[in-house]
Amino acid sequence: MSRQRLTRVRLITVATAVATALVSTLGSGWATRALAHGARHLAGPVWLRLTSNPGISFSIGAHWSLTTVLEAVVALVVVGAAWNAHGSLAAVGFGLLTGGGVANTLDRLTSPSGRVSDFIAVGSFPVFNLADVAVTLGAVALIVEILRGHQLIGRS
Repeated sequence: MSRQRLTRVRLITVATAVATALVSTLGSGWATRALAHGARHLAGPVWLRLTSNPGISFSIGAHWSLTTVLEAVVALVVVGAAWNAHGSLAAVGFGLLTGGGVANTLDRLTSPSGRVSDFIAVGSFPVFNLADVAVTLGAVALIVEILRGHQLIGRS
């Protein structure tokens, strides 16, 4: 990959991560204030309902004392891979993963309870937040790239 293309891919990764972390953090902040006194119905099975998550995803690891450390280590590994993303879709995928991970870690670190704010409820599915959406979409983007036979990281 040419130096100019590598710089462009890295810019896409960083811009996606920063935008994702910002939107996710602002969304959680809004939800913490706006939904403190009750849920809001949006449409059909979709509700905005504030809950807190002591674990990683779906409260997995709720009783682990090292949950935040684990999140930070995973985020650092993803950042390392993201820096060498190969292609625009991989860059967006890694950016979404990184931004979502950073947003959830910041939410946990700034919360008085040490929990992540979740607020999007769809039917009986566990409540989630915007960072969780970003992480999921990032993983889907990377899976699509793999299924298309594209390289995720490296310089060629």
